[in-house]
Parts: sequence; structure tokens; C-alpha cells
Amino acid sequence: MKFITYSILGLAALAMTSCSKDFLDRQPFDKLTPNTFFATETDLQLYSNSFYQQFIPSALAIVQADEMGEYTSKNNSPTFIAGNFSPVDQGVWSWTKLRNINYFLSKYDNPAIPEEARKHYSGVARFFRAMFYFDMVQTYGDVPWYGKPLAPDDKEGLYKGRDKRAVVMDSVLADLNYAVANIRNKKDNSSSMITKWVALGLKSRVCLFEGTYRKYHTQLGLQSSSEKWLTESMNASKELMDAKQYSLYSTGSPNSDYRTLFTSENPVNTEVMWANVYNNALKRWHEVTWKFNSATFGARWGLNKQFVNTYLNKDGSRFTDKPGYDEILFVDEMKDRDPRLSQTIRGLGYKRSDGSAAPANFGYTFTGYHLLKFSLDDKRLDGITESYNSVTMMRYAEILLNYAEATAELGKMDAGIWDQTIGALRKRAGVNAAVPATLDTYLQQVYFPEVSDKFLMEVRRERGIELVYEGLRYQDLMRWRKGKLLEMPWKGIYVPAMDREMDLDGNGTPDVSFVTKTPASPKAGVVYYVVDGKAAKLSEGTKGHIIWRADENRKFEDKKYLRPIANEDLVLNELLGQNPGW
Repeated sequence: MKFITYSILGLAALAMTSCSKDFLDRQPFDKLTPNTFFATETDLQLYSNSFYQQFIPSALAIVQADEMGEYTSKNNSPTFIAGNFSPVDQGVWSWTKLRNINYFLSKYDNPAIPEEARKHYSGVARFFRAMFYFDMVQTYGDVPWYGKPLAPDDKEGLYKGRDKRAVVMDSVLADLNYAVANIRNKKDNSSSMITKWVALGLKSRVCLFEGTYRKYHTQLGLQSSSEKWLTESMNASKELMDAKQYSLYSTGSPNSDYRTLFTSENPVNTEVMWANVYNNALKRWHEVTWKFNSATFGARWGLNKQFVNTYLNKDGSRFTDKPGYDEILFVDEMKDRDPRLSQTIRGLGYKRSDGSAAPANFGYTFTGYHLLKFSLDDKRLDGITESYNSVTMMRYAEILLNYAEATAELGKMDAGIWDQTIGALRKRAGVNAAVPATLDTYLQQVYFPEVSDKFLMEVRRERGIELVYEGLRYQDLMRWRKGKLLEMPWKGIYVPAMDREMDLDGNGTPDVSFVTKTPASPKAGVVYYVVDGKAAKLSEGTKGHIIWRADENRKFEDKKYLRPIANEDLVLNELLGQNPGW
């Protein structure tokens, strides 16, 4: 295979330096064949490295995935939500990554290689195969299952129909169980490699998704098996927790600990289980800071008011229980809130690394809730692709949330589990961790009218706040069957009047003014936000909340819980059939 050859050539110089007899006795690279390549543990390791290269998304892709969530705004909605999306617009599916995995699994089992090593690397391959199919099932539902590489003349295999979701997901679970049982359990302090613990984490995530998806998507007729999947998630999460390989990162500084997880060059390996690792010295950089702080290079992402309202006060009380909470000025609504809020968006007193004040910049956001998470403080990085902070793909905090949700869905959540999970997260954040006495009516009215259990409601609140912009929100909406939330208006900060300068960071200087036309002599330091009455409106005409993209018609129909099969794929194989509604 070409990919193997490229990988080997990339390491040729390193191997030559060893001058070992084993290396000198081996065949030249241009004469390698499958039978001669899969001969040592090093060969298995070398081949499995290709899985990381193919599967790990870029930093921007991880973060940007949440632009599909309901809690964020941007230049405009994705076409899938606010456009005339059809099977013509859906990209064709690719099986290249799967073939790479299945090819390895058909060749790795050489008795000359120690059995433990064979099991480890086959476990890594099956971990990635589970990832591949988990993504495919989330996207399309039923998909063809292939457990071995196909020959070019295998027409029956190449052109078969789709296998049922239940069959495919049973195979995904089998792969995950094999990975957990066979991948080495030594913790990887670089947070970049697959270990038994990362495999357990993926199992926790996948099983929670499938259990809740089956529970809430009753039209599938699979709700009777939802408890099995939720139990698998609960058990995987508990095994990881009991192993005590990871813990919540906490130095006793709630005003900075949370953000440290997302701005560190080296992953905070006490909590970060898996990350896309970047490095300044090696010039392995990404563009996330630039994307979040540019009016043109980025999409001007920002959080929406409805979601910001869900952040509690520091004392654990609900912000939305305050009289007039929805008409409080930004400079006041940021006071005494969950410290994670001001580590996720620019809040009061935020400064760049040079000490300059940096309130929410309406040149870079439309709602006023200017994203800060994953963004570095150095202004220089606002215009270049040189950000070097590692970007998390899996954290111990998620495992705690998975455990809490699975137990709540199974009716097993109690005060003890609360203290281990939601309580622990709030304690690290500097928020009163007591169990609430009553159900939150704001969350019930605005987000989850079907939820009546206070534990489950708080789990959903905490999941949104703790994991915001880590690429999981769209998955959550799909599994909860809450796609309709994507139709919510993009609501920004409260504006008491047009043509009035507003101070956003409490330092006494004006930062923004909402106008119908930019003045001829603008004041230095003030951004003029043009309310055109079309894309941008105020909810009460000349005052009220910013409503961004008021001209869009966001619509989420039930068919959108699955993507359509691309027309090109249907032309190649009519046995695939189309998903309902498309």
C-alpha cells in the first residue's frame, strides 16, 4: 500500500542511524511486500501511526464543530439548517480510512511477533474502526458493515445494501470491548496516544450516545435496548473513575484553572486524556486564536443569550431567578457568575498579554458574548496561524458527565453520585455544589420541557457549560432529539437604547454603540454596530436584545437527524436506499 511506503520512507533516516543487524538484514524498502513488512512489533507500530494521521481532526475542526450547536451564532447558519439542502449537496462517503484499518487487521497476526504486542496494536486498529463507524452511524443511521478489506472484483460486497443500525452498533461495541481488553494500560502523559483509558473513554461516550438516541428516537423501535447501552456507558465511566488515572485539574484557583486546560501548550495530563498536541518550538501551529479574533478570517462566533442565562451564580443560585434577569446590562450580568463564564467569553476586566483592556469586540462577534476559550492572549496571534495551545479531544470531566447522565437516565442518580460528578465539577469551578432543591423552570421552558427530573436537568446544564465549544454539542442535540433548538433566534446582549455608548468591561470607557448608520466622526475605541432592521434587529425596535440573522429561516425537520445518502452514492449502488424524508 502506498501509505505504508510513505510512512516507512519518513522513518528511514531514523532507522539508519541505529545500524542494527536487524535493520541491515531487512529487505530494501522498494522490495517490501505485505508478507515481509508485518514481521516485527515496530512494523505494527509504524502502520498504526497512520490511523492517528487519518483520524485526528485539526484544532480548528474540533472547535468549529460546535458552530452547529444551538448555543452559538456566526456570520450565517449552515446551509443544512437554513438553506435548501438536498442529497445533491451531501458529499460522497469515503471508505479509505476503513480499508486501511481492515487491511491491517487482515495482516497483523504474525506468530513471530509477541502476542501481547499483536493484541495491543489490533486493539488500536479496532478502536479507530469503532470511531469510523460511530461517525458513520451518527451521520447516516444504517450503513454497510465491512469487517475485512474487499477485493476489487467482490461485487457482492462492494454493492451490498446497508446493514441495520443495531447490527452495526453491536459490532462497534465489540470493537470497543476488544480495545479496552487488549490495548496497553500505561497512562500516556503526552495525552496523544491511544491507551486502555482512552478506549474506555470512547466507550463511555459512544454508549451514552446510543443509549439516549434509542431512548428518545422512539420511531426506531429500539428503546427497549436503550438501558443496555446506558448501563455499558455507566460501567465504562465507573471503571475509568475507579482506576484513578485521571482527576479534575484544580490548583485552588477557580478563576483560572478551567481556562488553563485550553490554553496550555502541553496538555494538562492530570485531566486531558486525549488531545491534538501542538508545539511552538517545533512550529506545529494552528489558527484558532486568529479565527476567534478576526472580522474577516473567522466567522465571528459568539454565544447566545439563552445559553449564557444557564450559567449559575457563584453561590449556586440561578441567574434566571433574579427579577428582570433578561434585561440586565452586560456589565452587570457578568458579576458574581460561575467563573467558567468569564473563562469562556470575554468578561469584566479581561486583558491581553500586554496588559491592554479587551472587552467583547463587536467587530469579532455579533451577540456580544465574545468567545475566549481556546483563544490565546497574545495579540500577535490575532492575525497569524501560530497558536500553539493543544486542543482537547477527551477530558476526565466528560467522563464524570457521562457517568452522571447515564445514572440519571437509569434512575440511579443520588447525592453520592452528584458529589462525585456534578458537585465535583462545580467545586473546581468555584460554584456552590449543593444539590438544587427544585427543578429549574427556565431550563424546562426554554430548552427541555420533557425533562421533569431535577438531577437530569442539572446534568444537561452542566454538560453544556463544562464542554462548550469542545465539539460535542451537536451530538448531544441529536441524541436528545432536540434538533428543534437549532431554530432558536440568535439573541445577544441587552441594549437599553440606540445611539448610546456602552461600557462592556466596567472600566469606565465606552466600547460599543448601536446605530442605524456609522457616524461621520466615530469615537476612537468605540465599535459602531449597525442595526439594519434586516440581518440585525433589536427585539423591541429601538431597544432590547440584539437579534442577529433575523433574516434567516432556520428550520430543523425530523429528517435532518440523519444526513441524506449522496446522489452520487445512490447512482453507484441503488441498494443503499435513501434515508426517510430525503
